[in-house]
Amino acid sequence: MDKDIDKLLEEAIDHGLNVIGTSGKQMLFFHLERDYSMKKSEITRKPEVFAVAVQKIFGAGAPVLEKLILKNVCSKLGLEYQEKKQYKFSDYLKALALALEQEMSKDSIKKGELNESIESVC
Repeated sequence: MDKDIDKLLEEAIDHGLNVIGTSGKQMLFFHLERDYSMKKSEITRKPEVFAVAVQKIFGAGAPVLEKLILKNVCSKLGLEYQEKKQYKFSDYLKALALALEQEMSKDSIKKGELNESIESVC
């Protein structure tokens, strides 16, 4: 994955995690590193591991948190979240990364214009 895309998605996910507050984010990142040997910067490259960690840490509350994170990620990218029944949390993250990569290759994201490939994910 391109470093610019990785950074953009990482920032969007970090923004999405604002729903759990600063202390909640610190706790999540602590557990990710301690229990999953995963740094914050690796979330975009290992979305399945991140999803498992969120599920394990937040239990029954994980789906609600995942949805809030995705809504905030989409908002950060200037998009409106639309739930897709067939998508899991990690599917959204992978699809967003792929769509952003396609957009970066078209150079349209640098102009601040996201096209349908990204809009179709959120």
